[in-house]
Amino acid sequence: MANIPTDLKYTEEHEYVRASSEGTVEIGITDYAQGELGDVVYVELPAVGATFAKHDVFGTIEAVKAVSELFSPVSGEVTAINDRLDKEPALVNTDPYGAGWMIKMRTTNTAELDTLLDADGYTKQVS
Repeated sequence: MANIPTDLKYTEEHEYVRASSEGTVEIGITDYAQGELGDVVYVELPAVGATFAKHDVFGTIEAVKAVSELFSPVSGEVTAINDRLDKEPALVNTDPYGAGWMIKMRTTNTAELDTLLDADGYTKQVS
């Protein structure tokens, strides 16, 4: 069974969101998603300063099995990207909720966080 932390929010497209008290969020893909993809070999991320609306494609992830788009769970501006993924894309496989995070965003509509799945809802989706 996939690891589904209870302190995160989730999308139906298998991204997770870790919200902070400063109005920023950390985004990555879930343990379930990395398991379905297999060995991640490349992650394409946007530039810092890029803006996205909810559900916009913010990048791509390439694995041995497939290439998938990454969808923004919320609207906002990218404040940081995980540069380590350029040289170590496998961090998405080994530590998706830690060192394998992808982008950080400053949200422009915090109410969108309330539309995301909680851990129970996401567990039901992937079960």
